[in-house]
Amino acid sequence: MTPEIVLSTFSECVYMMILLLTVLIVPGLVVGLLVAMFQAATQINEASLSFIPKLLITFLTMIFAGPWLLKTLVNYTDSLFTNIPYLIG
Repeated sequence: MTPEIVLSTFSECVYMMILLLTVLIVPGLVVGLLVAMFQAATQINEASLSFIPKLLITFLTMIFAGPWLLKTLVNYTDSLFTNIPYLIG
């Protein structure tokens, strides 16, 4: 295994991890920002008011994007396992 192969495999792994996590985290961040703006405008400081919408939107994102996330992860893992003979030597 050459250093170039290790680095390319590692960079593909990091890219896949960032892609999958971004799909889950960004909607929660957007909802958190909207709730924070609402809390600042109304001066309501309730912790559950910011936690529950983020939790719900994360669950909804997992429901709707879950099949795509799983398919992407399975395809990447399958390609990684398929390329093991070429990676070794």
